[in-house]
Amino acid sequence: MLARVRSGALMGIDVVVVECEVDMALGLPYFNVVGQAEGAVRESKVRVISALKNTGFELPQKRITVNLAPADLKKEGAAFELPIALGVLAAAKLMDEAPLGRLLFGGELSLDGGLRPIKGVLPLAVAALNGGFEGVMVPLANAAEAALVEGLRVFPVRTLREAVDHLTGACAITPYERQREPSLLPPTGQMPDMSDVRGQADLKLALEIAAAGGHNVLMSGPPGSGKTMLARRLPGILPEMTFAEAMEVTKVYSVLGLLGEGHALMRERPFRAPHHTLSDAGLVGGGPSARPGELSLAHNGVLFLDELPALRRNVLAGGHNVLMSGPPGSGKTMLARRLPGILPEMTFAEAMEVTKVYSVLGLLGEGHALMRERPFRAPHHTLSDAGLVGGGPSARPGELSLAHNGVLFLDELPEFRRNVLEVLRQPMEEGVIHLARANQNITYPCRVMLVAAMNPCPCGYYNVPNRPCTCGEQRVFDYLTRVSGPLLDRIDISIQTRPVEYHHMARSTVQEPSSRYYRERAQAARERQRARYRDEPGLHCNAQLPAHLLRRYCGMSERAEAMLQQAVRMYGLSARAHDRIVKLALTRADLEGHGRIEQSDMQLAINCRMLDRRGAAQGKLHGSRPAPPSGDAAWRAVAGPSGRASPLEDLDG
Repeated sequence: MLARVRSGALMGIDVVVVECEVDMALGLPYFNVVGQAEGAVRESKVRVISALKNTGFELPQKRITVNLAPADLKKEGAAFELPIALGVLAAAKLMDEAPLGRLLFGGELSLDGGLRPIKGVLPLAVAALNGGFEGVMVPLANAAEAALVEGLRVFPVRTLREAVDHLTGACAITPYERQREPSLLPPTGQMPDMSDVRGQADLKLALEIAAAGGHNVLMSGPPGSGKTMLARRLPGILPEMTFAEAMEVTKVYSVLGLLGEGHALMRERPFRAPHHTLSDAGLVGGGPSARPGELSLAHNGVLFLDELPALRRNVLAGGHNVLMSGPPGSGKTMLARRLPGILPEMTFAEAMEVTKVYSVLGLLGEGHALMRERPFRAPHHTLSDAGLVGGGPSARPGELSLAHNGVLFLDELPEFRRNVLEVLRQPMEEGVIHLARANQNITYPCRVMLVAAMNPCPCGYYNVPNRPCTCGEQRVFDYLTRVSGPLLDRIDISIQTRPVEYHHMARSTVQEPSSRYYRERAQAARERQRARYRDEPGLHCNAQLPAHLLRRYCGMSERAEAMLQQAVRMYGLSARAHDRIVKLALTRADLEGHGRIEQSDMQLAINCRMLDRRGAAQGKLHGSRPAPPSGDAAWRAVAGPSGRASPLEDLDG
């Protein structure tokens, strides 16, 4: 006997009505699905048979053929399982076929007959209305989404048995009632506010004009000047979407399964900020099933392309980052490899995040369920950008995610390819990496402590006592500029190591402090930070402190603030560098048990920005003049006769 049930196949953000023809004939028991059925659809026969048996239906031992028409249209996903199961029951004369012609069906079956939510329910409901059907039958979790379409009856079902009982009249299901005000999709976090941005009045005016008229914007400026910060606050000043605009956006997110469970309508304008490694298909859409890309995901919202020129042409106690520069053999690598031993222990939540990443890649040791040690990853400098951030056909996590909640050590930093290093910029700010590909959009965690090591010049002996450097000034400058300024601006601590002196290597009676000593201090400081941020979800250490909370938690003395002001003027520090210095000073205060940032804490934090001071010196050589210090008493009090604020500054000459 032949039975027919209607469902829908996604084509872009629309649905084409598909007729599921089920034929049951004499012959050896066999279940075959034809009609350009992709992997998940071909596998559905196993789930359908198990769900029917576990629901209590006894099928005759016959040959079952399922045809999904039109045959020239590719079908993918698990939404066809509910209609196929109902068609099999009708073909086996276990239920009447007549009620099946009035509705469109969609739903994924579990082996026990339960129904799981599916993608693309809103386009399915629109297709049902346009096709003259009375309504749709979908999983309960998708009912609110389907009910957005007016004039259509929505029958929510939890199990296959509920669906059959309703269609046979044994137990009718009450149609889902649409709320007067469609449920809103809550934001993932508090919407960033424009008040967090200090100054930049002209940029704010430009963004206001762009928001009012829907104009495009290109912001160009030095690192840390607020481009990304302003762009992320743009959705907050855009006008609210109309219902028609919200429906258009919701259709796109429904197709990709990006709507949260229980939420039907998107009312906030989307903000998409893809990483600059995305492909052209990931941007405009494509792939075997022609899925929407980032351009469509930003429909009626904002598409933010950070670091625009980098896009492909065809398309510890505080968790701070560290850069060590010094001659060969001075201990940079040796120190970095001992860093995980002094980091505070991971919390259970952090351990779970790390374990998930390693589980995806099958890197968990046999018999080990939870990773308790912070990861340490030290990839070779021949690493590709996909190997660092993740990617490939299945969008697997890369070294950046494998070092999540641990240490990513990049030895010989300038030897890494420029395009590989540049992919670090956005993830270092956000703590996640968004991989947008033609057939999927995946987000991996990557909140790492970046530790890098480099030589001061190609020969390794620039500014090293008693060792002549064979590199000219221009060659040294070219070597240092292999690492871009915006990347260096994101590194909190940059220090230069010295060659180990003989008496340190020869002495055997003096015991150096162990990792336990440092770890206990770091643990105590981290506990202070957890207590401080107990009311801030997702905030665990000072390095994660966002700009809008900086003034609330980073109290400082007058002398410390005066010193910071002078450093900003003297070295031409960016806004990002300013914030990172403050957070670093706060960490030093936590280590020393200070109730606020004192002058000594600020002094050390400024001295740790070695490359900012070097950049100021190089800028003077190349013609630019940083603002001179004003001779403030607070600055003079900590500066020696040479004008240096600390012996640490002597390290970079």
